[in-house]
Amino acid sequence: MEKINALILDMINYYSGDARRIQHFLKVHAFAKLIGEAEKLDGETLLTLEAAAVVHDIGIKPAEEKYGSSSGKLQEKEGPAPARSMLRSNGFRENTVERVCFLVGHHHTYYGIDGMDYQILVEADFLV
Repeated sequence: MEKINALILDMINYYSGDARRIQHFLKVHAFAKLIGEAEKLDGETLLTLEAAAVVHDIGIKPAEEKYGSSSGKLQEKEGPAPARSMLRSNGFRENTVERVCFLVGHHHTYYGIDGMDYQILVEADFLV
């Protein structure tokens, strides 16, 4: 999937020099894609899930810079803005951008899970 590969390359650049963070999101993406395909998600939901898995921890960097902490709640607070920018620059449709930003902003919230994309993202993150 061309957009997902471009997004992965952008995230590798975003976390340049931080092999642990890069390896984490790559593993979460791999598990999310595997589970999503096994669950036979439709193409739009799978694209949303994959994009969210790639950028789910994008808020770590700004949280550490602003607060000196990368707690889950701070990741959720700081992640949607850079995710939105990166997704738009890679040509994702606005409805996908908004759903991914919602998932980024809630991926450490384990109640009120409202869709398979959300459920699988949380599970994939737990696996890694």
